[in-house]
Amino acid sequence: MSETILKVEKVEAGYGEVQVLWGTSLEVPGGHLTTIVGANGAGKTTTLRSITGIVKPTSGRIIFEGEDVTRLPTHAKAELGLVLVPEGRQLFADMTVEENLEMGAFGARARAHYDRNLERVCHYFPRVKERLQQKAGTLSGGEQQMVAVGRGLMAEPKVLMIDEMSLGLSPLLAQQLFQTLKELRDDGLTLLLVEQNVHLALALADYAYVLAEGKVHLEGPAQEVSHNDEIRKAYLGL
Repeated sequence: MSETILKVEKVEAGYGEVQVLWGTSLEVPGGHLTTIVGANGAGKTTTLRSITGIVKPTSGRIIFEGEDVTRLPTHAKAELGLVLVPEGRQLFADMTVEENLEMGAFGARARAHYDRNLERVCHYFPRVKERLQQKAGTLSGGEQQMVAVGRGLMAEPKVLMIDEMSLGLSPLLAQQLFQTLKELRDDGLTLLLVEQNVHLALALADYAYVLAEGKVHLEGPAQEVSHNDEIRKAYLGL
């Protein structure tokens, strides 16, 4: 097992009076693809937002590369290498693809390697390379998702977190994007994936956490989780 790069320790968090996470814990080993799956409302997105600091945990800790980063602001965590590709892509429609990618390279660490990272994005997403000067709003949903993941790569991530990558995409495009994630993982990038397409997520991931009602109900190698009939019926709707 690779060394753990990111740890979530007994995190509790929510929105105002509504608590969503109830002592959630998980570990992400370096160079692996870890997935969080579960029904809608289980707390998957809130877990990612708690890691990045968009949602402030009320208790528990986020440990990144051995350091407690729980209270750091979101931009500081991104500068360290904790990068989120948010649900819904959130591109700037009137800006070109390249300008959207530039937005990912706002930190000093990423800016220093801008050319190298742009080349890397174009390598993994040849279609993005063809559309660098096109306005992001004119792209198809799949192309926009490629740009969103590319923008995350421009930030020079040590852990790239992706929230609902396949949402609204055709099965074929979703599979193509998952193939790219596999290549990124095989090339050494650490990935943490929240995904509604449970079949694809479990087929690709090394390790899986099943969340229900803000708690981890099961964890294990993704293949084992995918073959657990009780979990498939109770929590994954399979």
